[in-house]
Amino acid sequence: MEFFVVAAASLMQSVCNNLSPQYAPGFIHSLCNRGDIATDLGVHLSSGTNIWVPGSSKFDIATTRWSALDAPNISIVVEVATEDDVKYANENNLPFLAYNGGHGAIETLSTVENGIQIWLNQLNSVFISQDGQTATFGGGVKSKHVTDALWAAAVYQHGHFFFPDVTDQLNDFKIVTGGCECTSLLGPGLGGGHGFLQGWHGLIADQFVSLDMVLANGSKITVDDDSELWWAVKGAGHNFGIVTSVTSKIYDVPDDGLWSYKSYFFTHDKVEELYDAINRYFLKGGKQPVGLINYSFFFNYPTVDPNHPLIAFFILRQGVEAIEEEYAAPFDRLGPVMSMGDKGTYKDLPMWTSNAEDSLPCQKAGLVNARFPVDLQSYNPTTQRLAFDTFSNFTQKFPAFNNSLFLFEGYSLQGVQSIEDESTAFPHREGNLLVAPLIIYQPTDKERDAQGVTFGENLRQIVFRGSGQDEMFSYVNYAFGNEAPEAWYGYESWRLERLRSLKAKYDPNGRFNFYAPFY
Repeated sequence: MEFFVVAAASLMQSVCNNLSPQYAPGFIHSLCNRGDIATDLGVHLSSGTNIWVPGSSKFDIATTRWSALDAPNISIVVEVATEDDVKYANENNLPFLAYNGGHGAIETLSTVENGIQIWLNQLNSVFISQDGQTATFGGGVKSKHVTDALWAAAVYQHGHFFFPDVTDQLNDFKIVTGGCECTSLLGPGLGGGHGFLQGWHGLIADQFVSLDMVLANGSKITVDDDSELWWAVKGAGHNFGIVTSVTSKIYDVPDDGLWSYKSYFFTHDKVEELYDAINRYFLKGGKQPVGLINYSFFFNYPTVDPNHPLIAFFILRQGVEAIEEEYAAPFDRLGPVMSMGDKGTYKDLPMWTSNAEDSLPCQKAGLVNARFPVDLQSYNPTTQRLAFDTFSNFTQKFPAFNNSLFLFEGYSLQGVQSIEDESTAFPHREGNLLVAPLIIYQPTDKERDAQGVTFGENLRQIVFRGSGQDEMFSYVNYAFGNEAPEAWYGYESWRLERLRSLKAKYDPNGRFNFYAPFY
């Protein structure tokens, strides 16, 4: 398998200026009367492949990202239809970028200028192995499609669809994905990949059995535990190639598949009590029970309180009809302005937490969505008050930022910490809490961008300083881009040395230096 990229910048400009937006299936209909180029493309691309340029019907759809800040500059999109399509000729040093969900929001993507986008959205297959232990996913598959396909277990052996009359003839399956339905499987996975099921099974990357990957030189390799890249792709994989498919472990859904939740809205006067209670009843010194998740965020809701943000707090629990009294009662006693709960299945978690495909946070609405992540071990209630007041004062003073959030994610960690820390490039399995201000605003000018960066970084520094930690770890999938490589990939000197040694071998010209590079 090889990848295709237009061969030279001058030719690409000619393509962009002259290519008709109407395409014949399987080859480029017209390329400025350059029949030799059209013939060459026809040789390499399958009947379902498309080329999209500015002004064509799908170019904007293909290139629109979740965050408008520091987006890559794309001149042409190759929408591949099959794995066998993907052939790159990169000898002319044109930048190229793989795209599946478009949710990476790191500022280093802005270094792509006049680039080629390899759009993987058609590589969305799901095939379950005959023994039901693994499944193979196309490189562009989205989290919702993965969950739905496995839950239904409709894909039978050898790619044939099988819908039995008796539903218990097939098991339902699950896999670790990110918490958002709209993101891809591999985007988060190559950076580690936190998710609701990590307490049982570990990170998304911990499920990998093998990857089919295309390297910068156009060669295809299979990466598994016999490969020297195996360590690197599980936490820093976006620096080494484009993954066209992944085989991952999957798991049977428990008999009832039951989950429940309870959510609360608290007013500004409850900050210290709320985060002290989370420390005592959930984190328990880093021993949060498996299958118990806490999740909260600051947000503005002027209908309830026009002068201060509110705090939303969620309890998620596997295997119970309703959240047990020992976990719910401490928060009931705090006096929320609103609370609600329900039971359902794993498939309901994104809807409950506002991370479903049709939820507002999943939409690509032309807004800036900039995150400033830091891992914490526990909450400092005094620091939480300072962070809340800073968030409140700023968004009250500058209403352009009042859709911003401050996210606090507390997943269980038993599965994550069961993996040897040195065995993957993901560097920080000890972090109990994934914390990130999410600065949201309508882009206008560089002054507002700078204001947003200052706001987000100030919030991050407040919680970091209050933690007493010496080293700042920043989850690479949430990274803003101004962090040090050590924050993404670890402070032990051997980690970056190993990554750089592998980089020199597999990508010596830095073709994959656009997402959180470590040069």
